[in-house]
Amino acid sequence: MKTILKNFINGILTIVPIILVIYVIYKTFIFLDSLLGNFLRPYLHEDYIPGIGLLSTIVLITILGWLSTKYITGKIIKIIDWLLEKIPVVKTIYSVIKDTIQSFLGDKKSFSKVALVVVPGTEMRSIGFITSEQLEDFYSPLKDHVAVYVPQTFQVAGFTFLVPKEQVEIIDVKPEDAMKFVLSGGMTSTSKQKEIG
Repeated sequence: MKTILKNFINGILTIVPIILVIYVIYKTFIFLDSLLGNFLRPYLHEDYIPGIGLLSTIVLITILGWLSTKYITGKIIKIIDWLLEKIPVVKTIYSVIKDTIQSFLGDKKSFSKVALVVVPGTEMRSIGFITSEQLEDFYSPLKDHVAVYVPQTFQVAGFTFLVPKEQVEIIDVKPEDAMKFVLSGGMTSTSKQKEIG
């Protein structure tokens, strides 16, 4: 009976991560394919092939990126950008989305510096990511602070702390490894150590 239970647990540990990854990839593909796919499907009817919507989306984004570097179309995109940043409520949503995307893909990437933050009153440390080092633009008394995003374990959420610079230690760890470490509750490093040992 113990052998059957052990094999069942091993099966879960082996197959569930694979199934979840395939499911997430499939759902992401369906979503991205539907962005332009739903528009193209009525025109192509039976000729529609899954993936055309995704390919069309990639081509359209690439063309828009190229147009944004040209003088006239670049000016038009800047005007649209300026208008979106002036409309109440819309400007808040737009700026959050724009800043988040630029923090991952732009020239000045956030989450590129991994930091250890001292938990006040204890010897404990928390792993976070420096998201801003220029807080005086936000609120001048915070000029000696940095913004540190600390993700929560086992979920895509977290807290942003404004921490004095002297309480932040930048560590030489890849951001991807740090994120995996935090989101898994520290289990990724333990499993790697077991594989090495």
